[in-house]
Amino acid sequence: MSDHVIDDVPSGIADEMSDVTPWMAVFSLAMGVFGLLTAEYLPASLLTPMAFDLGVSEALAGQAVTVTAVVALFAGLLVPHLTRKFDRRVVLLSFSVLMIASNLLVALSSSLIVLLVMRILLGIALGGFWSMAAAVAMRLVPAKRVPRALSIIFSGIAVGTVVSVPLGSYLGGLYGWRSAFFAAAAVGALTLIFQWFTLPAMAPRKALHTASVMALLRRPGIAIGMMGCVLAHTGQYSLFTYIRPALESVSQINVDELSLMLLGFGAANFVGTLLAGWLMERSLRATLVLMPALVGIAALGMVLIPVQTTGLALLVALWGLAFGGVPVAWSNWVARAVPDQAETAGGMVVAAVQSSIAAGAALGGLVFGLGGVTGVFVTAGAVMLLAALVIGRWVRVATPQHGVNAVLATHA
Repeated sequence: MSDHVIDDVPSGIADEMSDVTPWMAVFSLAMGVFGLLTAEYLPASLLTPMAFDLGVSEALAGQAVTVTAVVALFAGLLVPHLTRKFDRRVVLLSFSVLMIASNLLVALSSSLIVLLVMRILLGIALGGFWSMAAAVAMRLVPAKRVPRALSIIFSGIAVGTVVSVPLGSYLGGLYGWRSAFFAAAAVGALTLIFQWFTLPAMAPRKALHTASVMALLRRPGIAIGMMGCVLAHTGQYSLFTYIRPALESVSQINVDELSLMLLGFGAANFVGTLLAGWLMERSLRATLVLMPALVGIAALGMVLIPVQTTGLALLVALWGLAFGGVPVAWSNWVARAVPDQAETAGGMVVAAVQSSIAAGAALGGLVFGLGGVTGVFVTAGAVMLLAALVIGRWVRVATPQHGVNAVLATHA
């Protein structure tokens, strides 16, 4: 680790990082995110062969995704408290082990019940990792570099989302659906090795107590902040859940054009994740407001502006670019707002996001049934603009300096 990095890091945290380059550890966490997201969404592209092989309906096979999301919700709330006495390095490595075990055992499953139980392991790793991501980033890099670290870590979301479906379809078609999970296990093994050599020891914090989620929500500004977070994610997922039928209805595009648009969405989402790190270092508030506002504008533009295929593709790319910064910005917000309880607060964000995914899908389905595709786009766009208004008007944004001081006080 260079002398420059050491000078930027508070002495207490620098001692924890030993001689390990902190940015290599950050990249190892990004690789972990990629592995977790790829594994989470693999069943979406393999439902038909999985269902046939296991002798169940596709609807039942689809519960492999549902059970992971539900378990991740509760794991995000419980894992920080249950693991508070353990070295964070050990906990993070354990998540990678759970990811490997889940993928291997799913690939070897002989029944749906066994498969679903193994997917529970992935849910624990997924929820636990999300809850700790911001807190670990705060310990790996200087406070002013936390936004950049989070943007790198969460870039794994975009890459995993883009890669998982085509990778699953490709490997499933060549070698059968089980091969995709063996490949995911191999990614997990590489992640474990990378993390083993790059993650420093991170002893548990000597906090006076671990606050509950309800205690955090009673702190000034936290509840309204979480409302903004929920609104931003609900609007996004009410739109994203129906992206394929929506795009097919808005413009008469063929399958190849649709695939290119979805690829453009994913690529723009990746760029947006990295761009958010640069924006947050300048103004977290502007990032929190701008990103959902742009998603709302793109959603309304797709149905209210008479665009052709090229224009639609550009609006889809704008949508992907803007939403790429939303998860990163909220992780950074919670790291600043509750630095003394960053892991519990991270679990709170995990629960909010997972709940928003369910609520967004339900809202989108209800509106789709009542008002068709146009109703979905208009409603989702309005929710995103409302989120931007709530965030800009009422959400408090703590300064990075405040976060560092609180962390150091807790660490002392």
